Amino acid sequence: MACIPDSRSSGKLPHILIFNPDQWRVDVLGHMGNPAALTPVLDHFVQTEAVSFRNAFCQNTVCTPSRCSFMTGWYPHVRGHRTMFHMLHPERGEPVLLKTLKENGYHVWWGGKNDLTPAQDGYETFCDVKYKPVEPTKPMWEMDREAEWRGEPGSDTYYSFYVGPLSTGPEDHYHDGDWANVLGAVDLIRNYDGDQPLCIYLPLTYPHPPYGVEEPWYGAIDRGKLPPRLPTPDGWQGKPSLLKGIWERQGLQTWTEERWAELRATYYGMCARLDHQFGLLLDALRESGRYDDTAIFLFADHGDFTGDYGLVEKTQNTFEDCLSRVPFIVKPPAGAPVKPGIRDALVELIDFPATVEALTGITPGHTHFGRSLLPVLAGESETHRDAVFCEGGRLHGETHCMELESSSSQTPSGLYWPRVSLQIREGPEHTKAVMCRTADYKYVRRHYEQDELYDLRADPGELNNRVDDPTLAGVLASLKDRLLTFYLETGDVVPHDTDRRW
Repeated sequence: MACIPDSRSSGKLPHILIFNPDQWRVDVLGHMGNPAALTPVLDHFVQTEAVSFRNAFCQNTVCTPSRCSFMTGWYPHVRGHRTMFHMLHPERGEPVLLKTLKENGYHVWWGGKNDLTPAQDGYETFCDVKYKPVEPTKPMWEMDREAEWRGEPGSDTYYSFYVGPLSTGPEDHYHDGDWANVLGAVDLIRNYDGDQPLCIYLPLTYPHPPYGVEEPWYGAIDRGKLPPRLPTPDGWQGKPSLLKGIWERQGLQTWTEERWAELRATYYGMCARLDHQFGLLLDALRESGRYDDTAIFLFADHGDFTGDYGLVEKTQNTFEDCLSRVPFIVKPPAGAPVKPGIRDALVELIDFPATVEALTGITPGHTHFGRSLLPVLAGESETHRDAVFCEGGRLHGETHCMELESSSSQTPSGLYWPRVSLQIREGPEHTKAVMCRTADYKYVRRHYEQDELYDLRADPGELNNRVDDPTLAGVLASLKDRLLTFYLETGDVVPHDTDRRW
C-alpha cells in the first residue's frame, strides 16, 4: 500500500486544486505523443512531478451525467443521472464531494460552470464561495456575433461550431468567463489568509465548442503536424444510428482537409490556452508557498469528435475513445509517494473521489465504486482495473429524459439541433447503451439496435464492428459476462444510516 501523510492525526489537510476543463480529448497532449499539441506546462508537470493516465475514461459522454458521476463515485445508472437536467440532490441522499470537503473543514471556492447541482437551490450547501467576477466578461466564443460565424441556415458552416480567431481588442487576452475564473483563483491563492485548507474547484468551459480562441494560441498550432482524422465509416455500417443521423444533419460532407485542419487547430489552440492558464495556477501556488502541500487534479468530463468520423461536438450514448477517453493528471501533496510519468493502467473518473478520500483521511458516508489511485501514483502497481464502463441514453417512453427543456431540441436554429432533435424521437437513435472496455476490446450493449464489438489492437479507430464475427465469439461472451458482473456489483447502494423497526 502507498504510504500517505496522516492528515487526520497531524491536523494538516492538503490543499486541493481541481482543474476541470470541459470536452478535452486525451490525445491532444504533447506528452501523449501528439506532435501538434502545444501543452508545455503539462508536459513538464508530468515529466517531473505528476502522473498522467493514458487510459482514463469518463462514465458518461456529456457534461452533467459525467460530473454527477465523478463527484459521487457512482455510475450513472445507480441513481439515474443520465441527462443534462437531472443533477445531484443531497436532500435525496445523493452525496457531492464538494459538500463532503466543506463539512470536513475545507474552504471550498467554486469558480466556473455548474452542470452538477440544482441551480434553483443555490450553492451554499456545496461551497463557501461561488465566485462571481467583478469585472465584466466577454461572451464565450463571441456568441454575440453568432449569426456571423455560423453563416446562413443550410450552409455547411451552420452546424460546424467553427468560430476561429477571437478578437481581443486592446487586451492581451479574450476576457471571457474562463479567464475571469482562472484569474480569480490566482488572486485567491495569492491572498488567502484563512486557517482552513483550500479546495479550489475550477470547472472551466474550454475546449467545449464552438471552436474559437484568441492569439497567440490560435496561430501557435502547426497545421502540418496534425495527425490524420478518423474517416467517416463506409455507409455507417455497424455503427450507431445516432452517428449517421448527426452526420447527415450537420452537413459537413463538403469540407476539405484544409478546412478541417483549421477547425482542429482551433480546438488544439483552446487546449493550449488551458495549458497556459494551468501554469498560472501552478505559479501562484509556488509563490504563495502552498504548492508542495497541494493535491492537484486535472481531468476533463468527456471528449469531443473534432472532425473524427466527419463529426463535431459529442453524443450522449456512443462511446468512441475520442469521447470517452480523457486527460487525467494527478500530483499528490508532499509526503505521498509519486513516480512521475505516464501510466497505461485503465482508470475511471470515479477514482477521483476515492483518491481525494485517501489523501485526506475522509471516510465517505456512502458506498461508492471508486478506487484510490495512490498505489499507481507511487509506482507500486501497473494495473488498476480490468475493465472500464461508460453509459447513456434512455428507454422508449422516458419523455422526461428527452431534454425538452433545451431550446436546441425544438428548432433547427439551435446549434445542437442535429443531435438533440434525434434524442427526442422514439426511434432507436437515443437508445440506452453501455460500454465495457478492456485494454484490447470494446463491447457496447445497445438496447434498441445492433451491439458493437471492436478489436482495439487491430482497429483502434473503432471502424469495423465485429459483433457477428464467429472468431470473436469467445471474446464477446467474456465481455457480456463482465458486463453482467458490473451491474451485479454496482446495481444499487444501501444507505449507511439504518432505520428503526420498532
